[in-house]
Amino acid sequence: MAECKKEHGECGKGCFVDSVIHVDVKDYYGKTLKKTSDLKSNACLAPSQPIPAFILKALRKIHPEVTAKYYGCGLVVPECLGGCRLLDLGSGSGRDCYMLSQLVGEKGHVTGIDMTEDQLEVARKYVDHHMQEFGYGKPNVDFVQGYIEALKEAGLKENSFDIIISNCVVNLSPDKRKVLSDAYHVLKDGGELYFSDVYSSSKLSDEIKNHKVLWGECLGGALWWEDLVRLAQEVGFSPPRLVTANVITVDNMELEAILGDYKFVSATYRLFKIPKISNKGSLVIYNGNITGFEESLEFDAEYTFKVDEVVEVDGEVASILSHSRFAEEFTFQLPGVPAGCSVKKPKVGTVNPFELVLQLGSATVSSATGGCCGAESSCCK
Repeated sequence: MAECKKEHGECGKGCFVDSVIHVDVKDYYGKTLKKTSDLKSNACLAPSQPIPAFILKALRKIHPEVTAKYYGCGLVVPECLGGCRLLDLGSGSGRDCYMLSQLVGEKGHVTGIDMTEDQLEVARKYVDHHMQEFGYGKPNVDFVQGYIEALKEAGLKENSFDIIISNCVVNLSPDKRKVLSDAYHVLKDGGELYFSDVYSSSKLSDEIKNHKVLWGECLGGALWWEDLVRLAQEVGFSPPRLVTANVITVDNMELEAILGDYKFVSATYRLFKIPKISNKGSLVIYNGNITGFEESLEFDAEYTFKVDEVVEVDGEVASILSHSRFAEEFTFQLPGVPAGCSVKKPKVGTVNPFELVLQLGSATVSSATGGCCGAESSCCK
């Protein structure tokens, strides 16, 4: 492979070459950072939000060393996970993988991919420990070394995952389009990319993008949120659905001086791999069968579905619900209000995380943090 001269990406010979950014990120997360407190800003720290009891229970079963080496910017837990095959992009020390291992259940499976040897060493060290802790007869977790821009080269097959998550990692990649494209291809039809990341208020200057510490702190590589919306649809995903948004305050005078007037948020979006979106809306009724969400399901910042309540959804959301793992969780009706029935209209939606924060008049806009199906049912077939 010595003749391959490309800085990063596929060279056409089945290899994937370290870029300068990849090397810097490996060093930062493998050598510079030894624990969460070594971070120089709060961009990669999860905001203080209530965490559902069933997730807290799962987190408490994770080994302390795995938790200490976790550097994510949020808690990424989509709903309805029972029996699903799930991929974690940039899995790091494996904290989210081990938490989700409990939520997909013994019949589900979680794969973590990361490029950093030191992080993978910690994750793999505790596989047997966690399987014993969870009471599983065999592992339902594995960890793969590779790049999130080169999933095929890492041995991950197309159409093989129900859900992909990522927690403050896409911003660390030098090629965001390739990350989204590869994620799209390894997802099954109806699959979802549910991820939290850092976004900027406008395109970043070269000075910021070339700053090693800012890149390692999840700021230098942050996408302008409008670029995410564009790139996601260009590679085939449905339009992004904004779930949560949290203002990031850097709290580091040296870094703040470099950043100037740029603003940042941590935001969670959900992207679905579905057929062409219908122009026809629908009336839907949530059945309340997702464990942890028996009374209501906060799907995104626009739609909250209460059990047995008739909700009018647009063609985009109707297509997502009817072609994804949520199809069996809803009853669908043709447009037109049944006699004697009231219909709930959705809130005005936005995909702009900065606008969402302003609308709610708070630095934190958050929903319940995902969920899973109970032992009696599976969301993924």
